[in-house]
Amino acid sequence: MSDLLGSVRLAWSVVVRNWVVYRKDFIANISPTLADPALMLTALGMGLSPFISSIHGLSYSQYLAPGMAATTVLFTAFFECSYGFYVRMTFESVFKAMLTTPIGTGEVVLGEFIWVSIRAALMAGGVGIVLELLSLLPNPWSVFLFPLIGAMLAIPCGAIGLLASSYVRNINQFQTVYSFIIAPMYFISGTFFPLNDRPVLGALVQVSPFFHGVSLLQMAAWNQFSPERIAYHLSVMLSYALILGLWSLARIRKKLIN
Repeated sequence: MSDLLGSVRLAWSVVVRNWVVYRKDFIANISPTLADPALMLTALGMGLSPFISSIHGLSYSQYLAPGMAATTVLFTAFFECSYGFYVRMTFESVFKAMLTTPIGTGEVVLGEFIWVSIRAALMAGGVGIVLELLSLLPNPWSVFLFPLIGAMLAIPCGAIGLLASSYVRNINQFQTVYSFIIAPMYFISGTFFPLNDRPVLGALVQVSPFFHGVSLLQMAAWNQFSPERIAYHLSVMLSYALILGLWSLARIRKKLIN
């Protein structure tokens, strides 16, 4: 137990270091995260709502709303753990310096996961508040669930970024990961259109951790809770978090030691 607590304390040092750097440009860092969902809702929600009668009894803007919170988590987690981690590892040699202290590779990865989960929780909560102020959440209490779901979703999304960091040979190769993994998850996970009447796509997206996070946020926002669906989406998303998290830990440990 003492070893575990010691590892958590060391991992928290990584979180504190990232926060100290992040807050130096706090407004510049947080603005795109909150502005992008607002722009998407304006461009798509308000632009297309007049042409779409309703989806599941919701206006198109209300349908888009929880997906925008999920999108914020996806991009926050992936870019922080891909480009951000790669820069810290390769160009700034931050982790090389950390490894000369009692902090080990496991604490580095754990700290990165804690950091990205905190960021995702705050971002999802912030977007949720904006959505509630715009009256786009049929269930106003879902604002309190957004940070929790966002923090859980950030783990598998961040792990994809860490895995990418361990495989790419230069920073430009992240574009390939984005194009073939992140972009398809973003566009085809029920974020912009329902998948109920599209059985092939509906089956394919079951392998996407992002889809399960979107589904949980939609259930919360629309007050359409189903114990079976909650258990299913939670179990799949947490399984991805565990599998991808351990895989990324093994890969990053090898990368940092080498």
